[in-house]
Amino acid sequence: MSSRPVPPDGPEAGPGPAPRPGSAQPWSRQRLRSNNEWLLLERLRTDGPSSRAQLARDTGLSKPTVSAALATLEQAGLVREAGLLAPERGRTAVLYEPDPEAGHVLGVDIGRGRLRIALADLGGRIVSRQDVPNRGRTANAVADAVVDAARTATAEAGLEPADVVHAVIGSPGVWDETEQRVQYAPNLPGWGRRGLFERIEAGLGTRISVHNDANLAALGEYADGAGAGSRLFVYLLIGTGLGMGVVADGVLQRGARGAAGEIGLLPLPGGGNLEAAAAAESVVRTARELGMAGSLTAKQVFDAARSGDPLAAAAVLREAEQLAYSLAVVAAVLDPDLVVLGGGLGQGADLLLGPVEQAMHRLTPLRPRLAASLLGEEAVLRGALSTALATARPEVFGRRTAGLG
Repeated sequence: MSSRPVPPDGPEAGPGPAPRPGSAQPWSRQRLRSNNEWLLLERLRTDGPSSRAQLARDTGLSKPTVSAALATLEQAGLVREAGLLAPERGRTAVLYEPDPEAGHVLGVDIGRGRLRIALADLGGRIVSRQDVPNRGRTANAVADAVVDAARTATAEAGLEPADVVHAVIGSPGVWDETEQRVQYAPNLPGWGRRGLFERIEAGLGTRISVHNDANLAALGEYADGAGAGSRLFVYLLIGTGLGMGVVADGVLQRGARGAAGEIGLLPLPGGGNLEAAAAAESVVRTARELGMAGSLTAKQVFDAARSGDPLAAAAVLREAEQLAYSLAVVAAVLDPDLVVLGGGLGQGADLLLGPVEQAMHRLTPLRPRLAASLLGEEAVLRGALSTALATARPEVFGRRTAGLG
């Protein structure tokens, strides 16, 4: 898994609070050394193992400066030798690479049906994971199940809770930083209660941050999936609920209060909202209205449509028309170059993409390119790990280099 480096004060900065706009950044020899070390560490992370001489050429730093910075990074346990390079002429050179075991992060995807937890090292490699049914009937039970699964994943990796630098939790709804709780998550009863995430943080024994699941899925899909390289990319998460993440020029757009993309709240003519009309339960409801009988899930309706069932096909077509309406609104407001369908129902993109595109042609002249998610149900988890790494890497750097050099 890849993740774009996010240095705290700019592309060559070391950890620490970013300067306020308009303020002068105080200069010191120690800060200059720290900047050089961070620059080299990120160069190794993005470009792969390199020698001292290659790093000096790539960064413009002098060879003595590179040697001193690498010595500090090696002493701090942030880089390690990765082998030898034997050129046709000259001396054999030592190659260096970041040490991925300098720290670990935790990603959590909380859904109504399943809990997905993954532990990754600082290189982004997943070292352990848990994927379990969400059987919690109360918010506290769900929170405790997350903690139990995370502890199991940590133990299976041979790690202690203290080895986890940061955990990112993906949840339906909008995280209210002031209230320290989630809003607009009706599919998880009690999930908006205060103190719930403090309970998770205490159980994990590490610092956490909470993000909307569609936003994390958008980040994951932008970094490693269908959204890579898009200028303005929209990820539509279609499952138990309906959410959207927007990434413009690689930056997630959260809105003034973190609610950007809560498209499920969009009211519909005649009453109700878009989530009630286009999420998984609506597919089942439509199928029953059309005459399908028996115990049904949205997946079963899509499977039946693939097998040629005309009633199931009609239900899928109704879903496509509702999605097209929502995307026509999105296209008019945001003008994205790409919309990716993801989430549980997004796995039915083989049936949805054509009808959605046809319906959009009838609704609007604004027609972004449509695509299926490449990450599938992994998108939220991958976005959570990517976000956790962006926080953990400079934090580990600051901790390990403090007082060195």
